[in-house]
Amino acid sequence: MIEREIKDKLTEIAREYPVILIQGPRQSGKTTLCKMLFTDKPYVSMETPDVRERAENDPIGFLSNYPNGAILDEIQKVPAILSYIQGIVDQVNVPNMFILTGSNNLLLMQAVSQSLSGRVAIFNLLPFSMKEAEKLYSSDNASERILYGGYPRLLSNKMSVGPFFENYISTYVEKDVREVLKIKDAALFRKFVVLCANRIGNILDITGLAKDCGVSTKTVYEWLSILETSFICFQLQPYFVNKTKRLVKSPKLYFYDTGLACALLGIRDTEQLRKDKAYGALFENLVVLEYIKRNFNELKSEKMYYYRTSDGIEVDLVIERGRKIQPVEIKSTKTFQTTWTKGIEKFNSEYSDSVSGLVLYDGTDSMSYKDIAVKPFCSLWSNFQNSLHKS
Repeated sequence: MIEREIKDKLTEIAREYPVILIQGPRQSGKTTLCKMLFTDKPYVSMETPDVRERAENDPIGFLSNYPNGAILDEIQKVPAILSYIQGIVDQVNVPNMFILTGSNNLLLMQAVSQSLSGRVAIFNLLPFSMKEAEKLYSSDNASERILYGGYPRLLSNKMSVGPFFENYISTYVEKDVREVLKIKDAALFRKFVVLCANRIGNILDITGLAKDCGVSTKTVYEWLSILETSFICFQLQPYFVNKTKRLVKSPKLYFYDTGLACALLGIRDTEQLRKDKAYGALFENLVVLEYIKRNFNELKSEKMYYYRTSDGIEVDLVIERGRKIQPVEIKSTKTFQTTWTKGIEKFNSEYSDSVSGLVLYDGTDSMSYKDIAVKPFCSLWSNFQNSLHKS
């Protein structure tokens, strides 16, 4: 069993709160982690129809079966029960009494904020990071990591990517999200998700996306919101302090799993992936996502952005650590080019708080160019504690 990086922080914080909520996409390993860490708790799945019916119809009687608490999986299926959990933990007041999991952040957080404010510690668990899954890949090859992504079941059981992701898309992406949105046209929504995958790493053009999909801009905003809260995709906001600067101020779109994105794009093997025009964007997605996972797993409060001027000067990732800012350029090719540092140099000239400029690329050599560190992307998991990646 793969040990999750979030384990130590979760165990530490769990001693301080009566309710623990672990949220993340379907099949990211939430249930496995809960069962591994909280072995004394009975496990209850709210997706089981008869269990859900009992919890909905008689929440007090249902919870009385678990006087010492329980692991309640996919709690967003019965959000009303959170109010009754509040009453119990207020009376008993013991740490980690109820361990909750959920895969729809929107439905969950609305209910949690109303019922469990101040009583719950919230954790985000994404699929395996590259460090967690290091021994499950056959090599350090970037294309393999992009194609397979990080879903635990896929990697641990060495499943075929095509059938796994097709089932994931039809069972979770379409079914779960469509239930929330009450979408009747499954084909249209799938088209929308595919269009989003085609825009990975691009500046988000809502009007263009609406036109290509044949829906209104209001619908695009609504659908994007649900994809984000269901941990399918996320937006990286632009970095700007001085609002008078001529900077691009629209977000860029990425997916929470590159394997899922590949499947939506019809990419089924590494040879096809390396030839695909989306390879560079998917490589960029992989690296940005690794920083997002580290932020979640280590409970860091780092903020992440990208930087782009109106004349096209860009830095792929800007990491804000308190008063310090680190610009990171991401390149999918194997040979270093001096032009790669142009965006970082421009950024450094604009922001005096910028430190430790970094280029991550798909090569093997480490070097320094104009005081900017150049590192192989595999340093993200083989030596993530390197001072180049720390504040």
